[in-house]
Amino acid sequence: MAKTRSTMLPLGTQAPEFELPEPATGKTWRFEDVAGRKGTLVMFICNHCPFVKHVLDELVRLGNDYQDSDIGIVAISSNDVTGYPQDRPERMAELAQQKGFPFPYLYDQPQTAARSYDAACTPDFYIFDADRRLVYRGQLDDSRPGNGKPVDGRDVRAALDALLAGQPVSEDQKPSIGCNIKWRE
Repeated sequence: MAKTRSTMLPLGTQAPEFELPEPATGKTWRFEDVAGRKGTLVMFICNHCPFVKHVLDELVRLGNDYQDSDIGIVAISSNDVTGYPQDRPERMAELAQQKGFPFPYLYDQPQTAARSYDAACTPDFYIFDADRRLVYRGQLDDSRPGNGKPVDGRDVRAALDALLAGQPVSEDQKPSIGCNIKWRE
């Protein structure tokens, strides 16, 4: 299981735009469609990655816990499906339905969203404030497959709670670690 660290896009970066389809519904979403009044969490995930599978139930809990807040949440899969058919759009729709994703799960076939966010791994997390400025990027929490630490979303939850409370988000942020995004050649 190869480990890739997130690139840690500079804090203050303006949220890149995207316009991507949601395989489960056929609807096309843009950043402004998912943006929350106080902040937006953008997650790069995929179906097959063991790091994502390890935290998947927490991502659903996170989505449910913040669903009625002023935080918008979206997940994006940017992997090339040629070598990774588990990440195909129809499999994305199946996973979203099986797990009851309370957020859209979008397919970035051209990989433009992943490139504009400088996403490097799955999972990779980005939180933007109400002005669409990056206030958090990095890991969900300290848990990794096999390390015995709890999957509790501590780091992402602390950043989201700070936004909701009108407090500054701590700049002490750790990179996410996961499988590299599978780029098309």
